[in-house]
Amino acid sequence: MRLEDLLARTCVIGLSYFDLRGEPMKQAQYAGSVVRVDPEQGIWVRLRHMDAGVDQPEFVLPPNLDAWFKAPPGHYRHAASGVDIENPDYVVTWDIHRTQNNTAEGQHEWWDWVPNVVPPQVGPPRP
Repeated sequence: MRLEDLLARTCVIGLSYFDLRGEPMKQAQYAGSVVRVDPEQGIWVRLRHMDAGVDQPEFVLPPNLDAWFKAPPGHYRHAASGVDIENPDYVVTWDIHRTQNNTAEGQHEWWDWVPNVVPPQVGPPRP
């Protein structure tokens, strides 16, 4: 697969954030369509919202395809984030690790994005 193959494709994005000790901080989930790709700048995804009248922001993912997996058919819902998408093309998951202690207001925080290279499990665990 090439970056260009992602254009106009839909995806569910799962992000897990970790602190300096590797402890979980939070998780986030989004869904949208890829609108632009650049091998250096990243992959732009126009996010979907439950409210049709809300502007659809763009979210930029690193230009690494290791985290992209074909999504099993189905209806993906996550009430907390508003994700509601049917039969997306891809599922994308990243672990995002904080790399420095709290910074002063206005200073840049550094994060290390690590692609999950094992296909995510979708749905309830299998017995």
